[in-house]
Amino acid sequence: MTTPHPAPYPEPFFTPDPKSAAHSRIADFARWAARHQGAEGIQDPTDYRALYQWSVTDLEGFWAAVWEYFDIDATTEYEGVLAEETMPGARWFPGATLNYVHHALRNLQPDAPAITALDETGAGYEITGRELRARVASVAASLRDLGVAQGDRVVGYLPNTPHAVIAFLATASLGAVWSVCGQDYVPKAAADRFAQLEPTVLITADGYLFNGTTHDRRAASLELAVALPTLKATVLVDHVGLAWPEGGDLGLTVPWEDAATRAEYLTIAPVPFDHPLWVVFSSGTTGLPKGIVHGHGGVLLEHLKMLGLHTDLGIGDRLLWYTTTHWMMWNLVVSTLLTGATTCTYDGSPAPQARPDVLWELAARHKVTVFGTSPQYLLAMSKLGIAPSVYDLSAIRVVGCTGSALPASAYPWVRDHVGAGVQLASTSGGTDIVSGFAGSAATTPVWAGELSAPGLGVALAAYDEEGLPVTDRVGELVVTRPMPSMPLYFWNDPDGSRYRDAYFGAYPGVWRHGDWITLTSHGSVIVHGRSDATLNRNGVRLGSADIHDVVERLPEITEALVIGAEEPDGGYWMPLFVVLADGVGLDDSLRAKIRDAIRAGASPRHVPDEILAVPALPHTKTGKKLEVPVKRLLQGAPAEQVLNPSAVDNPDLIAYFARLGAERNKRSAHHT
Repeated sequence: MTTPHPAPYPEPFFTPDPKSAAHSRIADFARWAARHQGAEGIQDPTDYRALYQWSVTDLEGFWAAVWEYFDIDATTEYEGVLAEETMPGARWFPGATLNYVHHALRNLQPDAPAITALDETGAGYEITGRELRARVASVAASLRDLGVAQGDRVVGYLPNTPHAVIAFLATASLGAVWSVCGQDYVPKAAADRFAQLEPTVLITADGYLFNGTTHDRRAASLELAVALPTLKATVLVDHVGLAWPEGGDLGLTVPWEDAATRAEYLTIAPVPFDHPLWVVFSSGTTGLPKGIVHGHGGVLLEHLKMLGLHTDLGIGDRLLWYTTTHWMMWNLVVSTLLTGATTCTYDGSPAPQARPDVLWELAARHKVTVFGTSPQYLLAMSKLGIAPSVYDLSAIRVVGCTGSALPASAYPWVRDHVGAGVQLASTSGGTDIVSGFAGSAATTPVWAGELSAPGLGVALAAYDEEGLPVTDRVGELVVTRPMPSMPLYFWNDPDGSRYRDAYFGAYPGVWRHGDWITLTSHGSVIVHGRSDATLNRNGVRLGSADIHDVVERLPEITEALVIGAEEPDGGYWMPLFVVLADGVGLDDSLRAKIRDAIRAGASPRHVPDEILAVPALPHTKTGKKLEVPVKRLLQGAPAEQVLNPSAVDNPDLIAYFARLGAERNKRSAHHT
């Protein structure tokens, strides 16, 4: 059975200003669609629910409207919008040829900043629209001279700096395929991804900044290059000022300055709508990472919808969203350029010890209009006592948040410390679609702890255990109709079997994402956590995020993880692991406080069997808690079968939780 979600908040936490909502881009789109596309049911352009209903009912009409509203410049026009709706295998805009890069550069103002490069020291520089086009043209010509042709792969081992953006755009302009990961990946982890692609060129930096330390990655770059035997050349980026060694160990090398400063004319190759644009990778925690391939056209349309309509970005806006190059948010942040807005890159820790509020300082200095981050960051700011309001944040109109469920406790903090008129836009999506399933818009109210609505064109549903859609009850997140940015295929999956098994094995023809959600009767979406990490106590399914939300509000707790483990004797063990704040000890009084908070904030069913203090919790490189692997370790599965250490932020924790599991299993066996 599924558990009904507790009664929703009766009133929205935030309601958009009616005048601002009416002047938003999404409202303008609604008016345009009603006038030009015959969108039915849209009487009020600020009525998001009516616009959404049309977008998923008339899927072809909606995406044709996105195409026309954003004036997609195709070399060859499309023959139809959706030739085949079956999932997997939906075919969007057959016959069309275009290129993402053309659209990323066409709206940039020649003398205004296209990219603002920032780092944790507070330093920065700008690249204008004219300069960006020139550097992309130069790098594209250099790659062509190095033998890169349409369909070849170029990979980047790079921090989040303009070099990565320029290299991606140059690669895609040729019709070649891009992939990138951050330099905190050890060479083997990077090679696990890139070697699958058989790349032609590697672009790598000398190092990166993090929490006051310059990390030298020259030796790591050499090790990675050796692990990629298909390379014809390596482009060396001087980012942190470390001298590259001379010699032939890296084979043919080209300094970035030589590659990026040629005077060249940019020629952009038109490619089919579904031509591969980039390969992003799954976390690879339990095996070789899966290469997920997205196409030029699908990404172009989906990101224009996400950023142009939902985020209301346009010329004159500035977006600063903390990300690394191996998180799908980097791909979305680059697409800021599609709207003509300025994108900010950032190299460093989001909260360096010396300047934990540096991102807010930079947002104020550069008049950022959309500030993006994660739930963990906002909770950390609150617990550290950071007051962003000491800076002039009046330009910020949206604080975006994604990566995991955002607890309700974060909403008042943003209102009180960033601005009462700021919309806190919690979003949930995935690397799989390189976009969002649900989020907010300038016309949607916000309920604390909830995502405002499903995204336009996303036929979102919550399925119960019978595979039937439910409202106001916990269910599986499914998408019942195709989206243009669903993967074209997985790399090295010639018959498509891995792709089908990943998303369509549970419900044929319906995308199952692997999250528990509630679709509320007032139109919002609540994310409860991963469905493959479901807590199932006495037949009642519980969402782990509901417990994490409550516990992580407590000032004594830095982070929490609850696990439900089935035991060999048929029993069920539900421990809660907590990371304590500095100077705090876990005694009976704190345990009682935690249990009382869970009982009041979630339900008595959510109260764990045990509460255990741990030094830290393991995460993927993009910050997601490793719920399922920890569960398997506690159940006694061999560590080497559970987790790939190179995909974990702190590999030592694998052995730690494996020991906990072994000790518990030993005690259980002795008791039996």
